[in-house]
Amino acid sequence: MSGHSKWHSIKHKKAATDAKRGKIFTRHANLITIAARSGGDPDMNPSLRLAIDNAKKENVPNNNIERAVKRGTGELKGAELSELSYEGYGPCGTAVMVECLTDNKNRTYTNIRTIFGKRGGNLGGAGSVAWMFTRKGVITVKSDGNTDDIELAAIDAGAEDIKSEEDIVEIYTAPNDLSQVDEKLKEQGIEIENAEVLLVPNDTVKMEDESSAKKVLDFMDALEEDPDVTNVSSNFDIDDELMAKL
Repeated sequence: MSGHSKWHSIKHKKAATDAKRGKIFTRHANLITIAARSGGDPDMNPSLRLAIDNAKKENVPNNNIERAVKRGTGELKGAELSELSYEGYGPCGTAVMVECLTDNKNRTYTNIRTIFGKRGGNLGGAGSVAWMFTRKGVITVKSDGNTDDIELAAIDAGAEDIKSEEDIVEIYTAPNDLSQVDEKLKEQGIEIENAEVLLVPNDTVKMEDESSAKKVLDFMDALEEDPDVTNVSSNFDIDDELMAKL
């Protein structure tokens, strides 16, 4: 794999300082609800187990998790959630994929279109940039100087690719292997920060200056702040030296 989910790494570094609790809780609740449609028992539904694990790591209350599971299984009534995706070009020629869960398709489309328009992007049609991405399982591990041990454990667990950047190790798997690799890593004592299926760019576009990098990051932040957005993927790359200036 030649690409790398740079935005995924940046989000994890920023999370401790600018996480918005309400948005995070809603996102996890919606992801749990969708996963629970395939069954409400985490032991029998690996996708639900992962969704619950990720929610707990971000301190989502147990009551919220239980309600989300019951919404997914139909035990609790609520607005029907739809899965939507949008694609197009962001600032500086970057390709962008936006994944959403919403109870109001018109509202979500209007919000996403407005963000693209105001931030120097162009919302495209289906297939306009999707071919630039591959769906992968992505497991994030925080390294405390034991990167080599984590990488060896990931290889033994069946990882397809590994990317290390400062104190973050990203482990890539086939989507269907995500739960299995996640469990094997836990069995080896590896503490998982996050595990989810994401769109990973096949190749990246390097931002050469501060102005371009800032435009792209501001655009990504604006998309992430929308309450209906669950994941944003892009093919930009910003090197560590430039990131330090920002």
